[in-house]
Amino acid sequence: REQAVVPVARLAAVTREQFLRDIYPRRQPVVLKGMELGTCTTKWTVDYLSQAEGSKEVKIHVSAVPQMDFLSKNFVYRTLPFDVFVQRAAEVKHKEYFLSEDEKYYLRSVGEDARKDIADMRKQFPILAQDVQIPEYFEKEQFFSSVFRISSAGLQLWTHYDVMDNFLIQVTGKKRVVLYSPRDAPYLYLSGTKSKVLDVDNPDLEKYPLFVKAKRYQCFLEAGDVLFIPALWFHNVISEEFGVALNVFWKHLPAESYDKSDTYGNKDPTAASRAIQILDRALKTLEELPEEYRDFYARRMVLRIQEKAYRNDYG
Repeated sequence: REQAVVPVARLAAVTREQFLRDIYPRRQPVVLKGMELGTCTTKWTVDYLSQAEGSKEVKIHVSAVPQMDFLSKNFVYRTLPFDVFVQRAAEVKHKEYFLSEDEKYYLRSVGEDARKDIADMRKQFPILAQDVQIPEYFEKEQFFSSVFRISSAGLQLWTHYDVMDNFLIQVTGKKRVVLYSPRDAPYLYLSGTKSKVLDVDNPDLEKYPLFVKAKRYQCFLEAGDVLFIPALWFHNVISEEFGVALNVFWKHLPAESYDKSDTYGNKDPTAASRAIQILDRALKTLEELPEEYRDFYARRMVLRIQEKAYRNDYG
């Protein structure tokens, strides 16, 4: 039993008008090739990165194993000077390390105060930001964040979804990205925004038997590629080489739809959070009934949700 695999469409660079007319309304991931991204794709060597931003301290994830798991937190947070971090992330074996000589490193840039401030590369890495030309396919007021990412070779991030549309801009190195449609959420064993299925290539099907039903979309990103990830699409990313990337998130719903305390772009819209709280209260109320009644009325509730809220064009 294996998942169906669908290659993500790859398209030559498109204009803003073409993107908004032909690609964006379909709400499907797409790889855009040959985009004008500025000098970053040629300039960003390990030495240049180290010199450009110097020894300012950055908070990083350090993992003794390649597959990082946000649910079990199998990694530690450490702080290093940026130039030291870049050099270490580019190595395979380390002379100096925190956990083991082959530990993996991951930087996900955050705001000055990670709890309150949103990541914006122009503020956190102003010198490097000058080398990047971000595709402006959305209005300036829709911009939410620009997240600078650096990964060791072999590092794999857990499967999760974000509530905003975003571009994953692969500046240097190669990545493999596995994606799942929002409609396949029932097969992904969710805990909040994350899937409990850590190894998407060799899943534990005794523990997660429905996972094979999820349709797997896949693409390989090379330096200069831009992946459009629509909101709510699950994605699992593995860095096949040491690499530098930039995520740009933007708000495509009205601004008031989003949780104002959301600094990472992954808190559910406020209406969705309210609906889930109401559902939890309804389920608590059902507990007052005997089991056969509880089962009967729960099934009726499911039918009503399907009738009122499911899309008909999902198949």
